[in-house]
Amino acid sequence: MPNAWLSTHLRAARPRVLAALNRAFGDINLAEDAFQEASLKAHRTWQRDALPKDPTAWLIIAGRNAAIDAFRKKRHETLTAPEDLEPLHEGPHPEEALTVKLDRAAYRDDVLRLLFTCCHPVLRRDQQIALALKIVAGLSVDEIARAFLIQPKTMEQRITRAKKRLQAAKLRYEEPDAKGRAERFSTVANAIYLLFNEGYSASQGSSLIRLTLCEEAIRLARLLVRLFPEEPELRGLLALCLLQHSRRKTRVCVDGDAITLEQQDRSGWDRRNIAEGTVLLEAALRKGTPGPLQVEAAIAATHAHAPSYEETDWVELDRLYRALEIIRPSPVVSLNRAVVIARLKGPEAALALLSGLAVPLERYASFHAARAAFQSDLGQTSAALKSYELALDHAGTEVERKHIRSKLETLGAKLNCGQDQDL
Repeated sequence: MPNAWLSTHLRAARPRVLAALNRAFGDINLAEDAFQEASLKAHRTWQRDALPKDPTAWLIIAGRNAAIDAFRKKRHETLTAPEDLEPLHEGPHPEEALTVKLDRAAYRDDVLRLLFTCCHPVLRRDQQIALALKIVAGLSVDEIARAFLIQPKTMEQRITRAKKRLQAAKLRYEEPDAKGRAERFSTVANAIYLLFNEGYSASQGSSLIRLTLCEEAIRLARLLVRLFPEEPELRGLLALCLLQHSRRKTRVCVDGDAITLEQQDRSGWDRRNIAEGTVLLEAALRKGTPGPLQVEAAIAATHAHAPSYEETDWVELDRLYRALEIIRPSPVVSLNRAVVIARLKGPEAALALLSGLAVPLERYASFHAARAAFQSDLGQTSAALKSYELALDHAGTEVERKHIRSKLETLGAKLNCGQDQDL
C-alpha cells in the first residue's frame, strides 16, 4: 500500500502527465504504461520532506524517458520512436533544469485535448465517456461501472474495445477544430460531470470526497465555457459543479463521518461558489434552451438558497426532477425525486415510486438506504434492517459503510426493545 501523501500527489498530477505523454507519443496505452513507470520511480525516489518543486513536470520527464525506453526495446517490431524524442537528462530533481523547456500552459490544456480524443466520434457515446473516465480521471473499472450501474466485467470489455477502436482508427493526436469540438462538447461535458461526481461522492476508498477530482473537473468546465461562451449547457455544467462544491467543508465531520444535507451547518457553505454558480445558471437559463445540466444546476441552487432544510422549496424540486425525468430519464433521477416526494406526500408515496427501481438500482447503495429510511419512518423496522444490510453490501467507501452501520445499530436497538411495528 503506497503512502497516502504520495498517492495524493500522483492522483493530482495524473491527468496532466498522461495527457502530455499521449500528445508526445500518440498512443494512449503507451502513455498509461509510461505514467505507471514514472509513478514507480516516484515511489522509489520521492521523499515526503523533499518533493520535486514541480511534481507534474518531474513525472512528465520520467514518463517520457520510460516511453522512449519502451520504443527502443521493441525496435525489432514495427514501433519507431518519434525522431525528435530523446531521453532527457535527470538529476536528483530534473525539473529544476528542464521545467523551462516545458510549456506549462500546454500541458495544462493537454487534459482537455485528451478528453476530446477520448470522445472521438469513432466511438459510441457510452465508450467515449467510459474511456474518458478511465484515461483522464484515472478511475478504476469498478468505479466507472458503478457510475454506469453495470457489472465491472462488462465495463472492462467496453473500455478495451474503445481503446482498440481508437488505435485502429490511427487518429492524429491534436485538438479538434471548431466543428470537431462542437460535435463532441456534449459528451466531453458529461465526462467532466461524471468526473466531478466521483470527486464529490467517491464510489470507493476511505474518503467521501476527492477534492483533486472536483477541482480538476471545475478547471476543465471553465476551459469549456471559454471555448463555447454561448453554449448554455456548459454554463450549467460549471454552475452545477460550483454549487455542489460549495458544501464541501460541511459534508464530513472531523472524525471522517458523513454529514447529511439536513444536518449540515449552512453558515459553512462557500458563498462565493454559490454566487458564481447562481450567476452562471441565470445567464444560461436566459438563453431559453434548458438542458439536463441546467436543470440539475437549478436543483442544486434551490438547495443552496434555502435558509434551512425544513424551508427548502420541495414543490420546486419536484417540478425540476419531473422535468429531468423527461429530458434525461434515469433510475437515479427517479430515486432523487422519491426523496422529495417523501417530504411532500410522506414515505408511503415515496416507497411506491421506488417499487419500479429495484432491478436497475439493485447494486446501488443509495437506493437501498433510501428505501430503508422510508420503511423505518413507516415503522417497518425489520424490513428497514434488511434494506440497510443490502445498502451495506453495496457501499463503496468506508465513510458510507460507517454511516449505514450506525443506522443498523439504531434500528437493531429499536427492534430489541420490541418497537417493531411491521405489518
